[in-house]
Amino acid sequence: MRTLRLVTSLAVAGLLAGAVATIATPASAATAAFSVTNSWGSGYQGQVTVTNDTSAPISGWRVEFDLPAGSRISQSWNAQQVTAGSHYTFSNVSWNGTLGAGASTSFGFLVDGTGTPVNCTINGNGVSCSGGTPPTTPPPTTPPPTTPPPTTPPPTTPPPTAGTPVERYGQLRVCGTTMCDRSGARVQLRGVSSMWLNWETAPYAENLSALRWMRDNWNLQVIRAAMGVEPAGAYLSDPNRARAQVETIINNAVSAGVYVIVDWHAHEAQNNQSQAVAFFGDLARRYGHLPNVIWETWNEPLQFSWTGVIKPYHQAVVSAIRAADPDNIVVLGTPTWSQDVDAAAASPLSGTNLMYTLHFYSCTHGASLRAKGDAAIRAGLALFVTEWGASNADGGLDGRACLPEAQSWIDWMRANGISWTAWKLDVGTDTTNLLSPGAPLTGGWNNYLHGHAPFVVANMR
Repeated sequence: MRTLRLVTSLAVAGLLAGAVATIATPASAATAAFSVTNSWGSGYQGQVTVTNDTSAPISGWRVEFDLPAGSRISQSWNAQQVTAGSHYTFSNVSWNGTLGAGASTSFGFLVDGTGTPVNCTINGNGVSCSGGTPPTTPPPTTPPPTTPPPTTPPPTTPPPTAGTPVERYGQLRVCGTTMCDRSGARVQLRGVSSMWLNWETAPYAENLSALRWMRDNWNLQVIRAAMGVEPAGAYLSDPNRARAQVETIINNAVSAGVYVIVDWHAHEAQNNQSQAVAFFGDLARRYGHLPNVIWETWNEPLQFSWTGVIKPYHQAVVSAIRAADPDNIVVLGTPTWSQDVDAAAASPLSGTNLMYTLHFYSCTHGASLRAKGDAAIRAGLALFVTEWGASNADGGLDGRACLPEAQSWIDWMRANGISWTAWKLDVGTDTTNLLSPGAPLTGGWNNYLHGHAPFVVANMR
């Protein structure tokens, strides 16, 4: 194996100072340091970044270290772990073993105790790294994570780094079964959905500063405005308020240079088709010229016939949109709470830049639903997961998260170039509420992540 460099930096809540030990060696040798990414007094979350410091690809790596007595690793992710007493060995998994020249990958772990790694070596070459001083800053107000926030496998091609998402990608379009940017390169947008706007505890989704903070700190590229339609206080009973919320989010997205999904968040939209036609027709006339906007015409149809109920509704609403907006992407809900994409694949709408919605919640939905997605893709459909959670389908009323299955979904979406927005930007006890009580409206939420939020954020970055 070629020489590697282990690069880490120590930062606890962004404020820990002077606790990084770096080994000074010639450029051709390895350097090493240790990183703490979060701390809660009785333990911490660590990270190791492995970098190929050579001019040729490498096809595997191995990192070993010891922990002092009284400290142990309770969980790890993005590496294969072997433990022998206090000695830990981490080696690559299938997707992060091959690193091109200068490329990096990371693995993480949770430590019970405050002892930091010692006797660190890379590929058994004897290069050592010390972990630095244990964290001394006060623990954050939120408890330590109960499950690690896995980071995702690196994309096959690095994303553009300059400018906002809209400046980088421009006008989006459907190309085959995926989404492409203005130059024809494949794009996978990742972001979050608002709560039902009529039920949100505070206007997080309508705050421009928060949107810019998510863009810059979470790598958010798209936000979904989930405009409730049917319940009391939603669009049908208070259209002016609902429209104002949506238009605020659209205008903020334009200012922040991110994409925005305008979502008709309904379950029985066939009962208010004329209102949907008027709503989307009006917004298409006023905002359809913008590259930022994506239309979602029906969030989650119930168990209605695709050909008899859902498809005719979509045809009417898409016609209203296309009268003013010929090119922005339109996302179409599918039967059974947007799960039966295979039914839509058997009789898709005619038209261009049309995508179809698939929703999942990982404690409820697994390989059998992905198989429906695979069947739809084989039939030529382009999918967009506009809503998902690492929870039960009720949004996680029991507070439980199913991260291994959620990771299988993340891997599947990445492999198929499927864009996504995670449910939901709000405060509450459900697993899928991204924020904990006290989260400010304007962003700065590093110490306010709740439920599946660490997992969602890690997979946006």
